[in-house]
Amino acid sequence: MGAFALTTFVLSMSNTGMVPSSAAVLGLALFYGGIAQVIAGIWELHNRNTFGATAFTSFGAFWLAFWYLESTGGNVVAGASGMGTFLLAWAIFTVYMTVAAKKTNGSIFIVFVALSITFILLALGAFTGITAIHQLGGWFGIVTAVLAWYGSFAVVYNSTAGRPVMPVWPAK
Repeated sequence: MGAFALTTFVLSMSNTGMVPSSAAVLGLALFYGGIAQVIAGIWELHNRNTFGATAFTSFGAFWLAFWYLESTGGNVVAGASGMGTFLLAWAIFTVYMTVAAKKTNGSIFIVFVALSITFILLALGAFTGITAIHQLGGWFGIVTAVLAWYGSFAVVYNSTAGRPVMPVWPAK
């Protein structure tokens, strides 16, 4: 979750227009958002956590695909409709993962809600070319990153403390 949060934050800062280029995210997208999350997903599969395995492996693959598109110029070749389709497909995946996240805990669920909104706005921004929609997607991405950082911190801190200290609101 920490890898997802950090990589999402850096890209979202660019999507808002506050950082001039997404180039700063490329190394993170490949290594931390991509490879590290795929490894986490495989580990979750080993632990028989289907949701975690699907989420981490898939979003790790998203970051690897993002890295590839940005570093090869594939985003330019794909154009607005290609990138819009790419983002719409991820929005669809994220929405159905949001439904499944409802059965995990409140912290994970709210991250998926925010991420669904982020992908929908970014897809709309790509399809329409309206910068304000794209930037709004960036702001929702920052919210998503902050929520994911909270979830990551809560799990790490609670585990380190050996008891629940920070709430994650488990599903009943």
